Amino acid sequence: MLPVTENIVHFSRALADPTRWRIIRLVLVEALCVCELADVLGMPQSSVSSHVQVIRKAGLLESEKCEKWTYFRIEPKYRELIGTLEKFFESDAAVFKTDAARSLARLAIRESSCCPGPKSLKS
Repeated sequence: MLPVTENIVHFSRALADPTRWRIIRLVLVEALCVCELADVLGMPQSSVSSHVQVIRKAGLLESEKCEKWTYFRIEPKYRELIGTLEKFFESDAAVFKTDAARSLARLAIRESSCCPGPKSLKS
């Protein structure tokens, strides 16, 4: 996999979709699996998985396999860059506020859900 700095096209493609930007924002600090992202976004897991693969190809995600789940979080070296982009460009605050609230609600039930949670990617 090429690092982001070596392939601006993959990096740009990862950011060039509203759903992928929402995913990036959700996993900026907290590691989530595809089923958790699907619940938060209200989308099928297959669609979310396709978006996650584009973001992974760009080199933006670190991951941890835990049983049958894989958890994703933004690579630490890109968090500041993503934060800067977020501040520079206007965003749909209402959508992100809703996503954040849904994410917190989903994380609150993680232990009683099917997802065991990551071990090394904990915030």
